Amino acid sequence: MCPDRTTRRFISGRGFALVSAIFLLVVLSGLGVFIVTLSSVHNVTSTQDLQGTRAYQAARAGIEWSAYQVLQNTSCAAASLLELPGITLVGFSVRVQCAARSYEEGARAITIYQITSTATLGVAGSTTYVERQLAASIETCRQDGLPCAN
Repeated sequence: MCPDRTTRRFISGRGFALVSAIFLLVVLSGLGVFIVTLSSVHNVTSTQDLQGTRAYQAARAGIEWSAYQVLQNTSCAAASLLELPGITLVGFSVRVQCAARSYEEGARAITIYQITSTATLGVAGSTTYVERQLAASIETCRQDGLPCAN
């Protein structure tokens, strides 16, 4: 007995449905992989952004510490390594460098302090490494050993 035309069409249509289903599964799997990858990249960049903000605050703390030393003691160490207290900046290494230049202006002794603070976290070259650097200048004036009057 020979199959009639209706049976042949049914058999052909079933094969086409299988190919369509496999194609759809491949496309949906690719879309799922893309979404998961995009989500993990978003999480990593959000973490790096947060750590960058913390590194900025750690570097700023180094500038403020050095400015305090300059204004209170009228001197600063050439290089210092700070340990920051608190929970949010734990693990950051803050290196502060200070260079002073002095000159005379009449009876006044003017000193300009160049302060550079660098905060780092992690190992350079790794995906978790973060570094921020800030610089500031402070000028002091002394006349006869006392702060200058404006």
